[in-house]
Amino acid sequence: MPALLPVASRLRLLPRALLSMASGSPPSQPSPASGSGYVPGSVSAAFVTCPNEKVAKEIARAVVEKRLAACVNLIPQISSIYEWKGNIEEDSEVLMMIKTQSSLVPALTEFVRSVHPYEVAEVIALPVEQGNPPYLHWVRQVTESVSDSGTAPSSA
Repeated sequence: MPALLPVASRLRLLPRALLSMASGSPPSQPSPASGSGYVPGSVSAAFVTCPNEKVAKEIARAVVEKRLAACVNLIPQISSIYEWKGNIEEDSEVLMMIKTQSSLVPALTEFVRSVHPYEVAEVIALPVEQGNPPYLHWVRQVTESVSDSGTAPSSA
C-alpha cells in the first residue's frame, strides 16, 4: 500500500485546485515549506525533445550559459510516437530535462523556440512542489541574476 500514498497526497490537493478553477481566481500563493525556505512551485522542470544529441547539447549548453537553467539532463534514445500533419510518426529523440525558476519558463521557451530546428518545438514545464532543499536553493541561486533583471542576458 505505500505506493498509494503519493497518489493520495496529490488527491488531497485536487479540491483546492478545482475550487480555484471554478471560482475563476488563481490559487493562493503557496507558503514556504516549513523550515526549508522553499516556496513550492517556484522551481520548474521543463522538458524539451530534440532530434539528436548534438542539437540537445547545443541548446543545453546555451540555456545554462544564459542562466535560463541551472542544470540540463539529456536522456538519449527515447521513442516518440505522435500525430503530425495527418500522419502517425515515430522517431528516436533526445529528451532534455531542464531545471529552472518557474518565473524563467517564458524566457526559456522563447529562447528554445528561437534556436530549435523543429517547426513546433516541445517545451512543457511542471512546477516542483517538493525536493531536496539545498538543490532547489541552488537552482534558484544559479538563475537568480536572470530573474532579478527580468530579461535574459544577450546572446554570446
